[in-house]
Amino acid sequence: MLFGKKSGIKNKNRDRYERVRRLMWLKCESCGKLVYYRDYKDNLYICPNCNRAFIMTPKQRFDLLFDDKEWERLALPNIVTDDPLNFVDRVSYKDLLAETRADTGTNDAITTADGTIGGVPSTVCVLNGEFMLGSMGRAVGDAIVASIEHAIDEKRPFIMVTSSGGARMQENILALMQMARTTVAVNKLHAAGIPYIVILTDPTFGGVTASFAMLGDIHIAEKGARIGFAGRRVIEQNIREKLPSNFQTAEYLYEHGMVDMVVARAELKGALEKILAVLTKQSREPKAISVTTPALDASKKIRGMGENDAYDKVLLARHENRPHFLDYINGIVDDWTYLAGDRLYAEDPAMGSGIGFWRGIPAVIIGQEQGRTIETRQKHRFGMANPDGYRKAQRMMRLAEKFGLPVISLFDTAGAFAGREGEERGQSQAVAASIATGLSIKTPYIAVNVGQGGSGGAIAIGTGDRVLMLENAIYSVIAPESCASIRWRDNKFKADAAAAMKLTARDMADLNVIDQIIDEPAGGAHTDWQTTMELLSAAVVDQIRELGDTPRDELPARRAEKFIAMTRDVEIYQPDHKTEQ
Repeated sequence: MLFGKKSGIKNKNRDRYERVRRLMWLKCESCGKLVYYRDYKDNLYICPNCNRAFIMTPKQRFDLLFDDKEWERLALPNIVTDDPLNFVDRVSYKDLLAETRADTGTNDAITTADGTIGGVPSTVCVLNGEFMLGSMGRAVGDAIVASIEHAIDEKRPFIMVTSSGGARMQENILALMQMARTTVAVNKLHAAGIPYIVILTDPTFGGVTASFAMLGDIHIAEKGARIGFAGRRVIEQNIREKLPSNFQTAEYLYEHGMVDMVVARAELKGALEKILAVLTKQSREPKAISVTTPALDASKKIRGMGENDAYDKVLLARHENRPHFLDYINGIVDDWTYLAGDRLYAEDPAMGSGIGFWRGIPAVIIGQEQGRTIETRQKHRFGMANPDGYRKAQRMMRLAEKFGLPVISLFDTAGAFAGREGEERGQSQAVAASIATGLSIKTPYIAVNVGQGGSGGAIAIGTGDRVLMLENAIYSVIAPESCASIRWRDNKFKADAAAAMKLTARDMADLNVIDQIIDEPAGGAHTDWQTTMELLSAAVVDQIRELGDTPRDELPARRAEKFIAMTRDVEIYQPDHKTEQ
């Protein structure tokens, strides 16, 4: 706690204690500096000196998250008996419960309330870290199950705010079983198609992270939170080495793919409002596209242009001024929320993903980001994803399926990243699973080749109901330079290879690989971002609307047949063979 000794003030009179406390100077246990209580409260219970975010009470959380601080507390069941094991250490469990209830004014560590967030009726459940470290026993399990059942019955998004040391030792195996019981309830929540968002606050550990806290549709880590399974000291004792200073921080979990975002406390409500608007399909007017094309020296010739039309397209598809994934997002999408992580190992910036309104249509959007500067290109690995990126794409596809949102894929990559780590973590399996997931999801799926469609890295997020292609994009199993080196044994034949491979948009249409070519401005997409985005966004909207009449359950079968039939009607050149007499 931030506050040290309570100066003899009895907690039974909490209102009086609060009035007195407002006048106090308090010592922060993190940095040791004195803090005036009113400044501390106005700063949302974050120390203004060291920015340590301390535990908020359920009431404070509800006031922070619900519109106009208006909410109604749920009456939760209290059907379990206290102290089922007659547990006694330095003090009996029964006495400890009585003391903690008197201190906090709550029956146990869970409090739940209904209200609206951004106008969306929602249920918020708070695991109170001030009640026996937010530990989970039978009463907590019962309350979480009841809160989730309420959200399902009322069809309300369910937001879980966690702060816990784990399962409650005083209830031993009965506490451990709450991990399974709460997971059953979460499974019902997912089956009902109800949004489940988890806000992980400081601290969240043990059986809570190993059950309901890590099963959300979206995980938000509050900035400054410590999150993990085993405690830091336990791990250091086990492995006999010092852990890095950022270990088990919110930022550490983001880097390792476990949470979608790290959000400062003051920005939590705004983040929730954007997420809920998309997941509950709130109405939005189409965003007006207004983008500026980056400065371009039109007199500068593109090196290599003019050998043949096919290789000209290759060079245009790779043009450094061509818009990339995040450029399209910024220009077309409203209320964009970037969602990170594969929930297994890492956040891969080569694969962008998130939710937002595509010209007024709530959607899940994925795509490779190549970067534009030296630094961003290195960060995004030129759009070449590792297995973590493709597993994140699969997660986004399943998220879209749960909420009946269309998937929009903007693929643009030279291929999946070829490296040791990718092979160690299963690059082939990740690409294969992405293809399979895309073919199986029961929701509209529009894939657009906006630049380089390179090999398995591209088709991994290219198995849509409709596959579109910008006029100057390319699609191929290998780069023409590599093809020339292998087949002609000389890279200088790259233009011949490009022509022979038939990799242009026109070729793809003739080969029945794509459904539509999207025109580009006369000079190419790199010369006019505004027109390019208007044409691309309109084409995607048209395709989504066309698919709107198809029953969702029929989409996978139709999509499968589309790809099965894709090369059936292509006329393959057959040389004449004379039969020997």
